[in-house]
Amino acid sequence: MPAKPRYSDTDACASDLADALGPDLRIAAPLGLGKPHGLLNALYRLTAADPTRSMRLYTALSLTRPQPKPGLEQRFLQPFLDRHFGADAIDPQYALDEARDALPPNVVVHEFYLQTGALLHAGSAQRNYISQNYTHVARDLALQDINVLVQLVARRETPDGVRYSLSCNPDLTLDFLRQLQLAGARRPLCVAVVHPDLPWLGGDAEVPADYFDVELQPPSSPRLFALPRLPIDLAEYAIGLHASTLVRDGGCLQIGIGALSDALVKAVLLRQQQNTAWRCMLVALDPAGSTHAQAGALGGLAGFKTGLYGASEMVMDGFMHLQRAGILKRRSWDNLALERASLSGRLNPATPGGHYLRGAFFLGSRELYEWLNATEASDPDAIDMCAVSRVNQIYGDHQALATLQRRDARFFNTCMKATLLGAAVSDTLEDGAVVSGVGGQYNFVAMAHELPGGRSVLLLRATRRHRGGIESTIRWSHGQTTIPRHLRDIVVTEYGVADLRGKSDSECIEAMLSICDARFLDALCAEAKSHGKLAADFAIPDAWRRHQPEALHDALAPFRGKGQLPVFPFGSDFDEVEQRLLPALEWLQSSNQRWRGRWQLLRACCRPGDIAEGEPEALQRMGLDTPASPTEWLQRRLLQAALRQKR
Repeated sequence: MPAKPRYSDTDACASDLADALGPDLRIAAPLGLGKPHGLLNALYRLTAADPTRSMRLYTALSLTRPQPKPGLEQRFLQPFLDRHFGADAIDPQYALDEARDALPPNVVVHEFYLQTGALLHAGSAQRNYISQNYTHVARDLALQDINVLVQLVARRETPDGVRYSLSCNPDLTLDFLRQLQLAGARRPLCVAVVHPDLPWLGGDAEVPADYFDVELQPPSSPRLFALPRLPIDLAEYAIGLHASTLVRDGGCLQIGIGALSDALVKAVLLRQQQNTAWRCMLVALDPAGSTHAQAGALGGLAGFKTGLYGASEMVMDGFMHLQRAGILKRRSWDNLALERASLSGRLNPATPGGHYLRGAFFLGSRELYEWLNATEASDPDAIDMCAVSRVNQIYGDHQALATLQRRDARFFNTCMKATLLGAAVSDTLEDGAVVSGVGGQYNFVAMAHELPGGRSVLLLRATRRHRGGIESTIRWSHGQTTIPRHLRDIVVTEYGVADLRGKSDSECIEAMLSICDARFLDALCAEAKSHGKLAADFAIPDAWRRHQPEALHDALAPFRGKGQLPVFPFGSDFDEVEQRLLPALEWLQSSNQRWRGRWQLLRACCRPGDIAEGEPEALQRMGLDTPASPTEWLQRRLLQAALRQKR
């Protein structure tokens, strides 16, 4: 292979890489957005077609577009997916084959974080999953004899020559190659795949031309993968409202991804921009005022004057919205003396200089990518994209500064289930099947216990649908845990805040019962008593009996009616007709999961009622305005019933 080759043809690049590296490819690729799907697919095809070759891929979060099921789901989703992701979108073929348990025998994929729920039934993915803390991945990867690293990058011509930005993924690349250098180990061949739309981020994310050995710049590139913006229901808003009281002005913020994180961000914005209405929402949720009392001790009820500093492994849309609202603005200087001066009041933390957001990777909407580009151009110090070791932990040469940066830190993450004794389940089902992965959650929980004023906050829906019914997500015990009970801290559900730090087991159980769905209180209380962990004479307070979905809806529905808790608080990628279809299709799906719902559905189909507003446009969007077969007639009838039911 010639020195410093540059390619425009992906297949030619893959062929030369395979010839140069030999029959056994051991590939490292970034998680999420930084994965070059085109090159990985070419290497995968070469390997799959030749049984004398092998390919072992180490990565995480292989992003694929949703694969809709035939029927109404496909009629709704396929046009949206084509529009949102573009006709030229490329999925990682190995991930599609892995989901079907169809990987060839000479290909093995190891991931430490899976696309949530996508590979629950994929045998090879479950067997080859590696459970790791995010900060341990580079260390463990250095032992795998990787011979090629491939990464999507941004590229610039400068007076000093070509420069690259690791952009969305400095997280593991920087740590991994540094680990190899310190160990004196062989460096893999590093391949930069240039994407013209990838935001340029400087600082640690910027590297010189010789950082990479090969450059691939295809003549055209598919759109960057962008996450659709999610709707938020009232239970999720309730969780966000409770959690927003825990944020302390002048503190540090970490938030994850998903509807609960969006609900938290919207609630923080309400606290800043519509404080009176926000307080009224809290009173509606908690007339007794216990949330207010906790807020006084842990967070606050006023708006933000000093502002927040962001330190989050993942940079997502929420930080953009907080910065635009003037909340994310507390800056950190790289010089420790300057940071101390700001703390003493001798410097104004709002003075330009230093960054207000530190992250290891980013993923979100196209609006986020545009904001990152614009921010880098206008304020190049504002966002510090760096190695995950400098975000997810406070140890090492940056420990003193990181501790100052992250004063009064609030690390918000989500979990699937929790136990009455305070353990949390975030990534794995009872039988060991992996839903997603540990990622950085354990890092942030442990860090919260090390930092002065730091708190870990786990957000949790109090119930979930299961086998056509409802079950509590708060359990006496669970066969798998992500966060052990000795690191219990704060748990938030739609019914309130449970502060578990420093509590005895019985106090912890009482706190967790106080945020349960009332339908499960008696059984949980009895189980705790049967194990001798709760006093035999403990009685459930009447106030906890009101923790039911109907009461929650009644409390927040007036605010939704006023437009203060919109279904899509940050805009929607669905058009108006699609937004009208969404609740109808969700009703159809939930009704079909249980016998009573199917009976109601049958009755609704037989007597659908009056035509709903926008029904003709909805039928046309779904291609059911003129049904051409009995199947299409039935689909039309089901959709009409759903639209009229959700009118």
